[in-house]
Amino acid sequence: MDYRQFLVISIGTGAHKQTERYSARESARWGLLEWLWNRGKSPLVQIFREATSDMVDIYASVVFQALKSEGNYLRIQDDTLTGTAASVDNSTKWNLRNLVRIGENLLEKPATRVNLETGQSVPVVDGEGGTMSNKERLVKFAKTLSDERKLRQENLVSSA
Repeated sequence: MDYRQFLVISIGTGAHKQTERYSARESARWGLLEWLWNRGKSPLVQIFREATSDMVDIYASVVFQALKSEGNYLRIQDDTLTGTAASVDNSTKWNLRNLVRIGENLLEKPATRVNLETGQSVPVVDGEGGTMSNKERLVKFAKTLSDERKLRQENLVSSA
């Protein structure tokens, strides 16, 4: 299968800003209750929720990088959310407006890709050493898709 033919846009739901991690030394002494509730959070739920998102991103990045098609994969994820913006169950008008504002700002941020050695998101650097915003990458993807559609329509007309 030729992965260069695929364009993948992966849009995340956002994630809590990683300001504090649990240490192995500390968590080794935890009992069941500490895994379920610790410092006002649920470490067990956090780990599973973040692992799912991270694994999807890492897997897709590995596949597209290994096949020299990393330009065909775009992951848009805000991992700096705090407070109610990071809550998955707050649908107040204020919070929804705030999430729209966060999404609009995210479009202007540099496109990022996971660094496979560190697991951290880093800005995507193009062939000339510059970066593109998420919005610019989305426009580039849209143009590629539009060009492909035009080509297919032309081929249909010429083969009829």
